[in-house]
Amino acid sequence: MNTKPKLYSYWRSSAAFRVRIALNLKGMDYEVIPVHLTKDGGAQMSESYTNQNPNRLVPLFDDGKHRIHQSLAIIEYLDELQAEPPLLPTAAIDRAWVRSIAMDITSDIHPINNLRVLRYLVKELGASNDSKDAWYQHWVKVGLASLEKQLGADARVGRFAFGNQVGLVEICLVPQLFNALSAKVDVSPYPTLMRIFDACMQLPAFMNASWEKQVDAEGSNPIAPPQK
Repeated sequence: MNTKPKLYSYWRSSAAFRVRIALNLKGMDYEVIPVHLTKDGGAQMSESYTNQNPNRLVPLFDDGKHRIHQSLAIIEYLDELQAEPPLLPTAAIDRAWVRSIAMDITSDIHPINNLRVLRYLVKELGASNDSKDAWYQHWVKVGLASLEKQLGADARVGRFAFGNQVGLVEICLVPQLFNALSAKVDVSPYPTLMRIFDACMQLPAFMNASWEKQVDAEGSNPIAPPQK
């Protein structure tokens, strides 16, 4: 009897969000195992979770034979397991370009705005909430401005970052913009990013991976209209 792969996830985690999108795009069935990152000191700090994933982060992907952490490693593993639909272009230079944009998000923007970094600023370094928010706004705006300049001027960009095929860039971009919108960042300077974002949010793979669709959701989609 085959069992579903398990994705250890938190509804607001950008990294877990990326993997949920990739799994949905691939049409792969999976089970979400919620890991609450803030309640009671964080379930990721428990001995049982640490034994599975010593870096104490989400996501963790477990297919019954292998456990893989780090969202980009999981996503590329999924892409190699199942070729269609492809998440990366065919040509080596185009694959490198797509990876570079994705890594601008996952390596440069996201880590310094991560929950544990923001917590450390407040709890250990004594930053005020206003200072923490200013930190977040500064670094996310620096990162988004760079992405807008790159994607706004590149001939490879179509409906999505690479032509009309959704892929790795969108998988990384959409969760980052969810965070920005939730933090009330002014996104008007980033029309290319928001155009791609809006196109993605018409697709079931993205809609079903979004915050409010998760079994452990405690809030709503920051782009959804208020309920009347």
